[in-house]
Amino acid sequence: MKPNVLFIIDSFEQGGSERQALQLLRDVHQSGRCRVHLACLQSQGSLRAEAEQLGIGEIHEYALSSFYNLNFLKQLRRLVRFIKENEIDVVHTHCFYTNIFGMAGAFLARVPARITSKGETEGFRTPVQKRAERLSFRLAHRVIANCLVVQDQLIREGVKPKRIIQHYNGLDLERLKVLSSLRREEARAIFGLPNDRRLVTIVANLRNPVKDHPMFLRAAARVRTAVPDAAFVIAGEGELMPSLRQLANELGIAGDVHFIGRCDDVASLLFASDIGVLSSKAEGFANAILEYMAAGLPVVSTNAGGVREAIVEGETGFIVPASDDEQMAERIIQILSDNDKAQAMGALGKMIVAETFSSDRHLKNTLDLYDELLAKPKSVAAHNRTEWLTGQ
Repeated sequence: MKPNVLFIIDSFEQGGSERQALQLLRDVHQSGRCRVHLACLQSQGSLRAEAEQLGIGEIHEYALSSFYNLNFLKQLRRLVRFIKENEIDVVHTHCFYTNIFGMAGAFLARVPARITSKGETEGFRTPVQKRAERLSFRLAHRVIANCLVVQDQLIREGVKPKRIIQHYNGLDLERLKVLSSLRREEARAIFGLPNDRRLVTIVANLRNPVKDHPMFLRAAARVRTAVPDAAFVIAGEGELMPSLRQLANELGIAGDVHFIGRCDDVASLLFASDIGVLSSKAEGFANAILEYMAAGLPVVSTNAGGVREAIVEGETGFIVPASDDEQMAERIIQILSDNDKAQAMGALGKMIVAETFSSDRHLKNTLDLYDELLAKPKSVAAHNRTEWLTGQ
């Protein structure tokens, strides 16, 4: 019998964790090894159409406004009932909010394999939120850390090492391919970008200040002074856009910075670009870096989260301290000044992503984990249900 697997995601917005979760769900479904179900906390977002096209049946929404009201208990009862009625064997959650909600429901329904995910380091959660999430980890059989830095942080925060397993994010390499007939000028025309400039691109949402776009803009102003034909692309949407436009104007580079909003065609954008940048103050394991590398771009990134587990310093790109726009600018200028080195960096990065961070590897790791947990004797599973009381 194929196991019934329930994925729970926060929403269908164009975020890195959401896209990662849906990609994994699609791969698990297409593997034919499991019967896959999908639930969410918020049904809106542009990725919903992709999820519906998978043909996995109804997507169940459990709308939450708080963890501390009667609606939470109502939605929790709905989840427990769904799990029992559909004989769910695995509940797999993918972010902070779904970890707490999903593990509570899975524990109450006595699901034999309960899996949470952690892809954040410091700078994202309050102390109260951290305590709540640690409780969800105690209800889980495994906590997936998406890089070694996150794994080490979980251990420092008191999560038992035996509960943690480290799996790198998997990238769908096909999604980063463009038609062989596409020319760079055509790709640039899609986004209204100039043909006579070298493009330094950042792909990150404009909702969270931790992405530190102001630092990127300050570095851009420095680069523009040294490299007159450089231009800068900011792909992403969010409420920070007006203040960033204002900052670009204050820095005197408003005409050199292109805010293109949400990008549904990342492959064409990166094909049109020359360098990929990440300016975050904090990260888990940034999907954007893998996308840059898969597209054959050299990368300049701040030293955030698991960056050093992806970028080979000086070989596929450069790593600079967080908030250091001067050093970021120096590294971008260095790459723009040596085209042969830039191409070599991009080629090596592309090879590393294909070998280490493919979606096929991520799928295998996930299915192996399901098999491991579901193969445990019932007596072991019963013992695991009491472990959370002692935190062992």
